[in-house]
This record gives sequence, C-alpha cells and structure tokens, in this order.
Amino acid sequence: MTTASHQGREPAPSPPVGEGRGEGKIRLKTIAPYLTLFRMPVALFAAAAAATGHIVASPASGPAVTALGVFLLACGASALNQYQERDIDGLMERTARRPLPSGTMRPGQALSAAAAALAAGTLVLAAQDSTAVCLGLGAVAWYNGLYTPLKRRTAFAAVYGAPVGMAAPAVGWAGGGGNLADPRLMALALLFLLWQVPHFWMLLLANGDDYERAGLPTPVRTLSPERLASVTALWAAASAVSSLLLPLFGLVRTPALYALLLPSALVPAIAALRLATTTGRVSAVPFRMINGFIAAVMLLVASDALLSR
Repeated sequence: MTTASHQGREPAPSPPVGEGRGEGKIRLKTIAPYLTLFRMPVALFAAAAAATGHIVASPASGPAVTALGVFLLACGASALNQYQERDIDGLMERTARRPLPSGTMRPGQALSAAAAALAAGTLVLAAQDSTAVCLGLGAVAWYNGLYTPLKRRTAFAAVYGAPVGMAAPAVGWAGGGGNLADPRLMALALLFLLWQVPHFWMLLLANGDDYERAGLPTPVRTLSPERLASVTALWAAASAVSSLLLPLFGLVRTPALYALLLPSALVPAIAALRLATTTGRVSAVPFRMINGFIAAVMLLVASDALLSR
C-alpha cells in the first residue's frame, strides 16, 4: 500500500549543498544587531539580579516570570539608551561598532525595538505584580530620563545613576510578594548601590580616552587618574564590606555558603588594591573582577534561600 501510494511521485529535490548553512548565516546577520542593541550580557545580568530578589522573598515560587519581565525592560532600556547616545557612540572606539553608529540599523528601527521590548516587559511584570511593574518602569525612567542625559553634563553621573543598580533585585523582591521594607532587601539593595559606582568608574578608567574623545565630562577632569583610582578603590572596598554584612540580615545562613562568602568578598578588595597601587592606564581586569564578585554573591544568596526553605 505504501509503495502504491507513492507511485508517480518524483522525489523531492535536495537543497543545494551549503544552502541551509547560508540561510543560518543570513538569520544570524539579521539577529546580531539586535543582540548588540539589547546588550544581552547586561540584560541577562539584570534578570539574574531580579531572580535573586524573587527567590529570597519567595523561595517556594519560581522567578521565571519576574526575571523575564526585567530582562525585557533591560533590553528596552539599553536600546533606548543607544538611540539617545547614537552620536557619541560613533566617536568612541568601544561603541563605534554598535548598530546605530555603524549604520547596520536605522534610528527608527532601534526606537521601535526599544518600544516593543519595554511594552512586553511591562505586560509581563503587570501580570505578576503591580508594585514590580512600577519599580521596573521607575528604573527605566531613572536610567534613560536622568542618568543618560546627565552623562553629558556631569562627570559624576554614575553616582546619580547608582540607584538603578538596586532596581532589579527590588523588582524581583516585589514579584515574589516580599515586603519592600524588609531589612534583607535593604541590605541587598545597599550592596548593589555600592557596587554600581565602581562598576562604572572601573570601565571609565580602562576606557578613559574614549570618553574624552567623545567630549563627555569625566571625573579625570576634576581628579587625577591616580586620585580617581583611589576613590574607586574605596567604593569597591565598601561593596566588599557590604557583602560581609549579608549574614547579619539572614541572607546567608548555610555554613558552607557562609564560608564561601569571605573569599568572594576578597575579590573586590583585591581589585581595590590593584587600583590603589596602579600607575598609568588601568586595565579591564578590576572591572571583570568586581562583576564576577557581584555574580558570585547573587549565586550564594539565591542558593542559601533555596537550601534554607
């Protein structure tokens, strides 16, 4: 029966060799600018921070919806930021290959992508918790409406923008049904606040020539590079001390994880020491170290909440 049913049919032609691979390259070429526009590592980090806050507030419930909402909002905020800064991005070596300054994407496309991601993130968080969506949109307004314009006006915009660092874990906390007045959230938010400033200034110290070339005001114009490195080192050391306070607020209670917290806190301390003793141009190593530190602390805090439930 099977043989009879195929009588008279010609076999389907095989695709030319390499055609499937070529289509894959075309799709990747289409998607790649959006991945850069959305700054995927930053968006994924924000989602992880939101997941951490959600897990601590409500270990028994899954953080996927909250994390997805924050991820989409972060994508939208990054796209909107690149639309806002497309002129200065073209002047900096670090950002000149982004979609807008490189010409691989039109400004209207970027703005549409930003609006779509922000709308999607808002809908996802609104379905989860009203407080979470308010905090999320407030963070976007702070980042794109305050911090981004201030970068053109003041060398210390990072200090004004630091509260944005607290938003993701706070959104996650609200998404998990946690009380925003909970001392545990305050301790976690303080850590992210203190981490945000050296995170940006370490990037600036490693790419200071770019910022100067773009005409942006930088702390180096007010402080010498050595003095700025010392001030940044103090912020990094403060974030290390803040992480050691987490057990006092019940955020790290498992003995094995508590034992891992101290070496994690040593990472920004070492980065601070490197900065304080560096002469000449600062490398990107301290920047990577302090980012690795906050990622390790998030993992420890989330793991403790899951193990202690």
